[in-house]
Amino acid sequence: MPGTCCVAASAPTGHFVLPHELIARSPLTLCPVLCATLPIAMAATAGATNHPTAPAAPHVLVVPYPAQGHMIPLLDLTGLLASRGGLRLTVVVTPATAPLLAAHRDDGGAIRALVLSFPSHPTLPSVVECAKDAPPTLFAALVVALAGLRAPLASSARDRSGTPDRVLAVLADHSCGWAQPLAAELGVPGIVFCPSGVYGSAVLRLHSLFRRAPRREDETDDESLISFPDLLGSPVYPWRQLSLLYRTYKEGEELSEQVRRNFLWNLEASAFVSNTFRRLEERYLAAPLADLGLRRVHAVGPVGPAGPEAAGGRGGETTVSAVDLCAWLDKFTEDGSVVYISFASTAVLQPPHEAALADALERTGVAFVWAAGTTAPLPEGFEERVAAASGGRGRVIRGWAPQVAALRHRANSVLEAAAAGVAMLAWGGLKAVPDADEVARVLDAAQRSDVVARAKVLAAEAAAAVREGGDSWHEVEELVRVLRNSASEPAAKTILDS
Repeated sequence: MPGTCCVAASAPTGHFVLPHELIARSPLTLCPVLCATLPIAMAATAGATNHPTAPAAPHVLVVPYPAQGHMIPLLDLTGLLASRGGLRLTVVVTPATAPLLAAHRDDGGAIRALVLSFPSHPTLPSVVECAKDAPPTLFAALVVALAGLRAPLASSARDRSGTPDRVLAVLADHSCGWAQPLAAELGVPGIVFCPSGVYGSAVLRLHSLFRRAPRREDETDDESLISFPDLLGSPVYPWRQLSLLYRTYKEGEELSEQVRRNFLWNLEASAFVSNTFRRLEERYLAAPLADLGLRRVHAVGPVGPAGPEAAGGRGGETTVSAVDLCAWLDKFTEDGSVVYISFASTAVLQPPHEAALADALERTGVAFVWAAGTTAPLPEGFEERVAAASGGRGRVIRGWAPQVAALRHRANSVLEAAAAGVAMLAWGGLKAVPDADEVARVLDAAQRSDVVARAKVLAAEAAAAVREGGDSWHEVEELVRVLRNSASEPAAKTILDS
């Protein structure tokens, strides 16, 4: 199979996102129609039903954030925890995200779905329930709106507090910081899941920024440097490369302060779970990080399906199947001969950026797969020209791309690319329009660089980490032990709402 190089949108490091009429937009509403259609056990678990004398397995509440890049790895982890046995897991979904859970079906019955209507918010259009339907300017409102699920979840958990179905731990995405005071309210451990690695969560995902609140000396200077002194090497980044949620933060503004509080709640969690592996981020796992509340970090990654055939439909409908894409890639016999291009599900390239990249691809004649999304304004005639050139050396995919299949054929996302043995070309920020000649030079040189060899080493290390007896395998075992023992461990703290 041919190897691939990968081009991806990058923060400073590059990083690893049903009919609405069925349900009213009240956060208290359950949806029996959706519950009945999901291939996930919805009633009491089989263990409790079929073996009434046996003690019920500890029950964990899983709270994903409604973005594919967040939810898919958390669902992968949920399946991994279920496969180790001795746990029951209930995943909170809304009508828009329920199909993602259905694609991660659990034949053992250990995973259940709790479908709640998405809470309304005055600044969020009623049609928006997940990140893929929201422009970046609405991300803050999406984060805050989702916190409206806290009250119905607390009520539901309290109703079961005296039963074998009581919640004994909460595992929540780091964009759902409100789940930590929920866990404290229930008197159970709260654990934070980071889909993008330790460094990414500490720096790029706002914990360090909102904890220290650094500001620019000149509020008009997007190149103003911001330092992170609590991290090894004291990295420094220009203001424009920081998270949009932080760059748009306004002290004292209600929505901004709610977002800030949401992320700072994570620092009160019992522990963090990170989708990374020790050899990839060893320097950030060697000692507790202040930007992660000095908490224990379980490095359990890379999580994901065992092979390309298990990855179909994980992120939504695709315009090309994984099988068809792999068949197309098979015709490129030379390893490292295909470039996979993706800017994730939320980054938006402007027409000049699209044109520069398209021009570079046509100049180099490199074979490529471009996951362009549904609305990318590619230059007129570009798709037709590359499809016809050299028997079809370029392929543009609209909608959700079967990325895992492409990567395993070797190609994007820092963690997935590392696991697949694929070199990454990271586009550090999308403000400046690149020179097409320079992009062409980089594309041409990348396929012959030492980075390719390093990527293959990382792939071997990732495979060793998740293999039985590997570092990540042991971390999952330890996490399962912690969750199982939560039944006998009393709550240790209270988290204030302010």
